[in-house]
This record gives sequence, structure tokens and C-alpha cells, in this order.
Amino acid sequence: MENVVFALLLLMNNEIKEARIQDSLSICLKHKREAERQQSNTVAYKCIKSQAEIEINKDGSKTIKKLILQ
Repeated sequence: MENVVFALLLLMNNEIKEARIQDSLSICLKHKREAERQQSNTVAYKCIKSQAEIEINKDGSKTIKKLILQ
């Protein structure tokens, strides 16, 4: 199932290591600031709005299966 989502990306060496769905851009930016305060300079965080393949877990939560970057 494809949807447009706000995603918080964890980048290491300019490579996406993790992508998490966020409810809105403001929440994404809030989580980005919190993560940047706790991490070293070896990782970077970025908020994006993108098309993504979504997977619904057994507990009803959603995860990003694949980002469709354009």
C-alpha cells in the first residue's frame, strides 16, 4: 500500500539506515531535534515528505517498507 508520509530519516555516511513514520512535519522536526541532542556527529537526521510503501503490523502500527524518492 502506497501513501504520502512524513518520515524521520537516520543517515550514516549519506546512506539511509532507518526511516520512521511521523504524524506531521512539526512532530518530525521535534523528534529530529531531540535525537540530535542525544547523538554524536557521526549520524544525521532529516525530515522528508515522500511517497512510501507502508506495511501494517499485527498490532496495527505502520512501518515504512520502502521509500519512493523522486
